[in-house]
Amino acid sequence: MRTPSKHAETIYALLKQSSGPLSANEIWQSLQASGIGLATIYRILKRGVESGALCEANLPGGQTRYEPTGLKHHHHFLCSDCNRAIDLEGCVPGLENIVPPNFSITGHEILLFGHCADCSEAA
Repeated sequence: MRTPSKHAETIYALLKQSSGPLSANEIWQSLQASGIGLATIYRILKRGVESGALCEANLPGGQTRYEPTGLKHHHHFLCSDCNRAIDLEGCVPGLENIVPPNFSITGHEILLFGHCADCSEAA
């Protein structure tokens, strides 16, 4: 197995400390001072997904977002104004009560939309 490069370590550290999944562009904007190019970020994200270190969070808005694998079960909040995604801990109780008869749940995704704190203050 290949040892992560300094750039990969920087990107993984950013994703681990982030409050939600990030797109390649969001990573690039956060790391502009480091000189890591967008193409390098995409290569590192691709390798991270292939190795199992990262997973894709496919949320509406067009851009694939990335987060570390192995996080506790969570869902996401997506700001309708700035498109920022935030992790939401926990789960909605009682999902089994809304499943149609003779169906069983094998997984689920819950996405909440609204306005983040920054966009709410700006309005």
